[in-house]
Amino acid sequence: MFKIRGMRGYLSSSIGAPSVGLTCAAVLALPLTLPAAAAPERPAPTAHGATDDRRPAGATVPGSTQSLPLVPRTRERVFGAVPEQGVYREDVRHFSLVGVVWDNPGTALHGQVQVRTRSVATGKWSGWQDVETHNADHGADPDTAESTSGRVHGATAPLWVGDSDAVEVRVRADTEPADGDGRTGGSPSPLPSGLRLELIDPGAEPPPQGSPADASRTGVGLDDAEAGASAANNDLVPLGAAEIPTLSKKDTEREALALRGAAPAGTEPGEPYVGPRPRIVTRHGWGADEKLRERGFAYTKSVKAAFVHHTASGNNYKCAQAPSVIRGIYRYHVKSMGWRDIGYNFLVDKCGNLYEGRAGGVTKAVMGAHTLGFNSNSTGIAVIGTFTSAKPSSSAVTAIAKLTAWKLGLFGADPKGKTHLKSGGGNLYPKGKNVQLNVISGHRDGYATECPGKQLYSKLGSVRSAAARYQGR
Repeated sequence: MFKIRGMRGYLSSSIGAPSVGLTCAAVLALPLTLPAAAAPERPAPTAHGATDDRRPAGATVPGSTQSLPLVPRTRERVFGAVPEQGVYREDVRHFSLVGVVWDNPGTALHGQVQVRTRSVATGKWSGWQDVETHNADHGADPDTAESTSGRVHGATAPLWVGDSDAVEVRVRADTEPADGDGRTGGSPSPLPSGLRLELIDPGAEPPPQGSPADASRTGVGLDDAEAGASAANNDLVPLGAAEIPTLSKKDTEREALALRGAAPAGTEPGEPYVGPRPRIVTRHGWGADEKLRERGFAYTKSVKAAFVHHTASGNNYKCAQAPSVIRGIYRYHVKSMGWRDIGYNFLVDKCGNLYEGRAGGVTKAVMGAHTLGFNSNSTGIAVIGTFTSAKPSSSAVTAIAKLTAWKLGLFGADPKGKTHLKSGGGNLYPKGKNVQLNVISGHRDGYATECPGKQLYSKLGSVRSAAARYQGR
């Protein structure tokens, strides 16, 4: 990756910037220069490996990442000054999703990240929005090829901000307690090195191929990467399908036996512990640019558990925008964070629509990067939104139950049961420890984290019961 050169940080009181209140204004640095010229069209290498990878006009799948280095906003040699970095830019191209990344994925960001953006539709600036900083709990297991690739960065959660054309971000370090009683007054925590702001344009979904009357796309015109991702679902739908349709329970049972090789399609089903197949929008359906991810797929032996997450990307999106949000998260995970593909195996929007996540086939045991330490023999399901205080929609909760009833049923797992997974290493369980977990668990059950948020986590009991009913238990 590359970094745009020649940019200087700006304060809220900069020339041309709307006036806003600032914390510790007495130690903030004054702007040194006017905004730099627009970023170059083609990538140019720099120290931190940032990049501007906008696709040329007319690209089949548009989308871009603009990477802006953060600069110090506190005066040098001021005793006791709390480290703060930021950037203010009005000369950027349109973007809809933001995040902050840094060099070392093993370094935590102990501090507050806030962003405000200017809406293209209204021309008005938003208020300051918090960006979730604790994102190290998502990712590939330690010592795997994905985690040791040398491309992985530390990162905040992504935040969906809608179509925007200007941005300001501020990152302020926490102050460590002076003693063990939790009172502040100690030294400030250092900020990670190489902080930069990522502005993601998810691009527009490519138009359907073939006749406009077709309900799904055809395989005509797919490149090798697109055909490969689509072919991973050929046991369910034709090449190029935009969605995997619903299936009755009886037909799902037959299909499950056929997938296991236990009986040919069309024969009477055996054990009926699999829920009806729900409708799932494929990667082709939400417009994944298959050239972004690594080629090939990564699999584990089985799916013994499902981990439920929230994306922590905010709730200010419409269901019609969900494919764009997913394309933004996908691009952020791959281009900004350095993962091989989007981390989640499935995603759910607030209307209960289900989406295929990491490529490799929805019926298969695809290894994700969703629950650090427990990605083997599990599947990760993320609800698009933030549910620390906001409640998830009943449609989203029902969709999780339907998806887990089907997916876990394909591997003979009881949604109300317990299972054992071997830890790959994390902050709750050491590597190699055999851990008992609920078959449907929250992310926080495998890693010390707020995810999937208090409000969504509290719904998992009803998810387990509903999923078991859908399976016929």
